[in-house]
Order: sequence, then C-alpha cells, then structure tokens
Amino acid sequence: MTWSTLDGLPPRIIAHRGASGLRPEHTLEAYTLALEQGADVVEPDLVVSRDLQLIVRHDRGLARSTDVAAHPAFAARKRDGDWWAEDFDAAEIAQLRATQPFPQRDHRHDGEFRIPTFAAALLWAETAARQRNAPVLLYPELKSPGLLAARGRDPLPRFLALARQRNPARVQLWLQCFEIEPLRQLREQAELPVFLLLDQGSDWRRALRLHGGDVDGFGAHKSLLADARGDSTGLVEEVHARGLRVHAWTYRDDAVAPGVRSIDAELDLAFSLGVDGVFSDFPSTALRCRQRYASFAQALGNDRG
Repeated sequence: MTWSTLDGLPPRIIAHRGASGLRPEHTLEAYTLALEQGADVVEPDLVVSRDLQLIVRHDRGLARSTDVAAHPAFAARKRDGDWWAEDFDAAEIAQLRATQPFPQRDHRHDGEFRIPTFAAALLWAETAARQRNAPVLLYPELKSPGLLAARGRDPLPRFLALARQRNPARVQLWLQCFEIEPLRQLREQAELPVFLLLDQGSDWRRALRLHGGDVDGFGAHKSLLADARGDSTGLVEEVHARGLRVHAWTYRDDAVAPGVRSIDAELDLAFSLGVDGVFSDFPSTALRCRQRYASFAQALGNDRG
C-alpha cells in the first residue's frame, strides 16, 4: 500500500525513551529491547552534567527516574525538592541506577541499569549497527538548552563534537527541541535534520509560518492532529504541503487519550491522518498496529478493486 506520509512509506515507529513501557527509561537496556522489537528510531533525551557532559535523561531532576535519594553521599545536593543533573559530575551520575518512573509499570528492573551518557549511547548504537549490519537512527532531544546556556552549561558544543565524531554510515542522527535557535544552529553546523517540538495547545499554524523554513518537520503533540470528532485539524496536510514531516507524540498503552477507546484506535487515527512517525513507549504495540493497519488497508483496496 501507499501510505499518506510525506514520502508514501510506512510511518516510523520511534521508541520513546527506548522501550520505556517495559524497562526503566533511557537505559541502554531499554534501547536494546526497542531495536529487538523492531523500532525504526530510538529517542534519547539529553541533559547536561556539571562537567558539561551530555547525560541521557528526560528530566534535569534526577529524583523521578533514578535512585539518587538512596545515596546518603548526595543528600546535601538536594535543592528545590530535587537533585539536578547540572549539580553532578558525570562520574557521580554514573554511580546512580535507573528506576521506572511510572507507578503502574513493571518495577522489577529498578536499580539494575546504569545512567548512560550520550557518548555511551552513540557507542552502543555503533555496536548495534555493526551487529545487525544496518544503521541505527537516534533522535535526541535537547532539554532546556537556553536555560542551561544561561547558567554556563551550554549543551551545544558537546553535542556538536559528538555528532561530528560518530560514524554517520552506522549512526544516523535527527535532532528535536522545543527551542528554535539551537535547531537552526545545529542544522547548519552539524548538517542534521531538525524538528521543532509543539506542545499541547501550541499555535501550530504560527509555528509553521515562522519556522517552516528552518526545520525539516515538527514533533507535534497528538492532541494537535485531530478535533474531538477525530477530524483532521489540517496540521498534517499543511505541514506536508511545505515538504515537511510530522512526528506525533506520545502513544502509551497505559495512558490512552481521553475519549479514545483503545491504543489501537488511537494509533489508527494517527496513521490515517498521514503522520510520518509516532513516538511510543511500547514500540511492539505500535509496530503491531502499523502492520494491522497496513493489512486492513491492503485488503480494503483489493476488495474495492
């Protein structure tokens, strides 16, 4: 079948923080499971340590997804109710272990896995690419780069250095951020595809008008795609008309959008609208739904023919 994506190919299944529904998020083990399940893309989030290393975490605060509170040596580092990555050197963060931040999910692996640096994630990706004889595509998000730069922790130089050191034949990179200026800079300097993130309630038409020429696409909150009746808002069509891609976030088996009967129905809607990729905490589910959707569409087409 021909999909309604920009290039007519199947939408990419983006492992959101790895296979984070089944393993503690942003661990190499979660990334490995995502590739084993068949994910097309793996998404690391990047924060900065005190010594300007890029650490793979969704939050600058470490309390939510690590065992930092169980380390008496770090008790005095707590401020404003959390322990902040930028207050720790990378070697200190390496002493921590990942935990599952969602209470309803499997916690059997809490405390088992290390907190990787982005350098370690790139090395993991290169090793995985060699083993499977195919490139690995990583889709990092820079977290709060403007705030961190203002505090003397600018993540861009380190990211640029690591991006240039990788073997692009084995490790491909896209880049995402909620801030346009880092994307503009790194699109030019690192020669990477970049995607501007749009949160729930964003004025996506304004973002497309102002920034459509600066990016390769948008990472849009799934609520921006359709109205309450399931009719398209026009976002995908208008972005595609500019030759840009849409990646929708985030699809979770255990947190379906209000008013939607199942994760299958939620993903079916996204696929029918023509998104070019979906972020999923459960990549195996998204892959299953993509295959089922394609089979159904193919059968429907054959019946009509």
